[in-house]
Amino acid sequence: MSTATPARTPLDVESEAFAVALAVGAVTLIVGGVLFAGTNPPIWGGISLGVASAGSILVAGVIVAYVGYWRSRSVLGQQWRLELASWKFIVDATSVAFVHAVLAVLAAIATFLLLQRSFQGVTLDAPFTTIAMATVTALGAYWIYLSVSSITTPKLSSLLVLFMTFGTITAMATASDPAWWEYHFSQLGTFGDRSSSLFNLTLIIAGFLVTTFALYLQRDLQLLVDRGVLVKASAPRTVSIIFVIMGVMLSCVGIFPLTVSILLHNLSASGMAVTFLVLLFASPWLLKGLPGRFFLVSFGFAAALIVGAVLFYPVQYWNLTAFELVAFAIIFAWIAVFIRYISALTEQTTPDAVPAPTAAAA
Repeated sequence: MSTATPARTPLDVESEAFAVALAVGAVTLIVGGVLFAGTNPPIWGGISLGVASAGSILVAGVIVAYVGYWRSRSVLGQQWRLELASWKFIVDATSVAFVHAVLAVLAAIATFLLLQRSFQGVTLDAPFTTIAMATVTALGAYWIYLSVSSITTPKLSSLLVLFMTFGTITAMATASDPAWWEYHFSQLGTFGDRSSSLFNLTLIIAGFLVTTFALYLQRDLQLLVDRGVLVKASAPRTVSIIFVIMGVMLSCVGIFPLTVSILLHNLSASGMAVTFLVLLFASPWLLKGLPGRFFLVSFGFAAALIVGAVLFYPVQYWNLTAFELVAFAIIFAWIAVFIRYISALTEQTTPDAVPAPTAAAA
């Protein structure tokens, strides 16, 4: 008789997420009660509902994400992560945890800033502020626990795009120099303030997420090799290594802003671009077996990148910032399309998806 622990179901995860939310809410009530005792805080600014909620969501979110992601290894369809080396799991869990926590914090900040603009001059009492803070933090913990417990390759690509978009837009909107765009995209990371820190941190965390993404992608590509869809047996490992290199380069762009090292910053940015182009142009050979229309789409992305470069120089239709934005958009758009194709093929070629033979065929 087998003694193996049965896999946890989505219903188990839902129950755990609710319990985690209650626990986080209870702890936040205590913290908020001490923090706001005898005060009348505003919605945003200083010791306020918004700032305190953002801080509690960040701390609770990281912890909840780590716990949820670790426990989700026994969820149906996620058991393959049990075989990962410890260091891989640590990098994997860290990137997933911080991406979820920061996304939740950005959402909270945007919400409270909007409320502050809508109710200018209003102040709150301590009991209401404490309950609101606990509620918001509990809801954030609930969403984070559910999200990290159902990670897939397409979901990771969506999280990557969302994280890069919201982190970058927030840094752009809060930049201390409103004319930053007259120089180049990397100017956002050179001011030495909270905006620059957010921009650089966004790049660093996004780079780690790309390396995590490579683990899931390697598994999906290996399934396609095993099922005879992809021709090259080396494709899963090769593509995974390329994505790891891209992730490391992206992180280094944030680790080495222009104020730290112009050489290392430019080498990292150009290295990521070159690595992407290598993958793009090698894909017909490396990913042989994918539908032909995928390669047509890929060359369309390559053509768009080349046209963007020509419009920057020698045409000079737009400046370097515009070209960098277009280049980043093209890279991440191609990644999203690539993952959608891989995911669709993986689902289409599963044993359950193969139609049973008809009586006549049998």
